[in-house]
Amino acid sequence: MKNNLTDMMGLDLYLSQLTDKKYQKTKAALKSASTTAMPLLSWDMCMQGRSKQLEAARRRMERDYMFKQAKKFKWRNDIKQVFSETAYEALILTDAKQHILWVNDGFTTMTGYSKEFALHKKPAFLQGKLTTADSKENIRQKLKLQQPFQEVIINHKKDGEPYTCEVKIIPLYAEKTTHFIAFERQVSS
Repeated sequence: MKNNLTDMMGLDLYLSQLTDKKYQKTKAALKSASTTAMPLLSWDMCMQGRSKQLEAARRRMERDYMFKQAKKFKWRNDIKQVFSETAYEALILTDAKQHILWVNDGFTTMTGYSKEFALHKKPAFLQGKLTTADSKENIRQKLKLQQPFQEVIINHKKDGEPYTCEVKIIPLYAEKTTHFIAFERQVSS
């Protein structure tokens, strides 16, 4: 239908520039929309859905970034499978010497440290007085093996608050290990 309001995009812009006389003439030719707008009864439900959409989009962007890095460095790892199998809040990409090259927004949310602060540092800066020597040594030894592993460690946020962090570290390799990716999430102790 030529004059159906539901099929007209930008109608408000068009109508707002008309003179009163032209508006009255045009108004008579328009047919009202057959649908009725319903008031939003539950803003929290609407925002919850929107929040899930934004989170899914953020994760897609993070995954796509890793796909680009995989192509650039010719990693043989199945990045798609790694992402589909792993729950995380924070993501950290390091070089083979464990210097941070990239972190996601979740890293800042979880730790309080900005991306800029974290770059070129080793993740050990998150350790503090409650981080045990055993957990540090376990991670050090497992990194030497260059095999995927999972460990729980007590890290410290920027404000000094300790938190229990589950870390899944995967070596990324072409001919040899070139990078590590760490999937991290805060867990209850």
